[in-house]
Amino acid sequence: MNIKYVIVALSFLAFSSCKTPLNIAKVSTEKNISLAADLPEAENLTQVISPYKQQLEGVMNTKISYTALDLNKQGDNSNLGNLLSDYTLQGADEWAKNNGIPSGVDAAVINIGGIRSTIGKGDILTKHIYEVMPFENEVVIVKMKGSDLKGLFDYYLKTQKNNPVSNLYIETGNGVILKELINGKEVEPTKIYYIATSDYLALGGDNMTFFSKGEVISTGIALRDLFLEKFKANPEIAAPTDIRLNFKTQKNKTDE
Repeated sequence: MNIKYVIVALSFLAFSSCKTPLNIAKVSTEKNISLAADLPEAENLTQVISPYKQQLEGVMNTKISYTALDLNKQGDNSNLGNLLSDYTLQGADEWAKNNGIPSGVDAAVINIGGIRSTIGKGDILTKHIYEVMPFENEVVIVKMKGSDLKGLFDYYLKTQKNNPVSNLYIETGNGVILKELINGKEVEPTKIYYIATSDYLALGGDNMTFFSKGEVISTGIALRDLFLEKFKANPEIAAPTDIRLNFKTQKNKTDE
């Protein structure tokens, strides 16, 4: 089938759909056409696409790093979750120091639901990062007063959800917060803090409404691009093993 005729037919259908429906005088049953069996492949289109497809497959199958153990998203302190939150912090911190925030970024928060896959032991390919982070989220920095960060800690107390954090330590027990630390120190109510996260969360995604009390600063950095850059910069991944979320009471815990 000539592709030109297909385009013309589709254009006609689009145009006619905007018109008043025609009165149909006669309806007759015709043969159903199987797209798989009866329509020949447009060879010229295949020839045009083929080089780009091969190039894309080559890029996606390029080795960018290596891991000696499985990187997963299970548990309150998953190695993949903590690793990606650290990368978020590092990327945002570098951007901040180059763009008028000399103190840099204090902590990072990402959501476990945004991590859509895991990475098995062995070579890490470009496509694995696209599988882990298929969304077009941006890294943002939220400027917040220490007193407003109470909402962040209350969120983890209430949900006990394993959303990964970096430079944060949250300990709960018996329905109360036992410890809430940023970079190993207690939060100062009057101090200004800079928290790295995604634009999705900064706008209240995953019920993180506490970010609405802060000022959102756009970095223009795509989260997936940042992860690609960080994996490429680390030929062998050393996944973090430290405890950041310490939920001593596990009742009604929400775990992705």
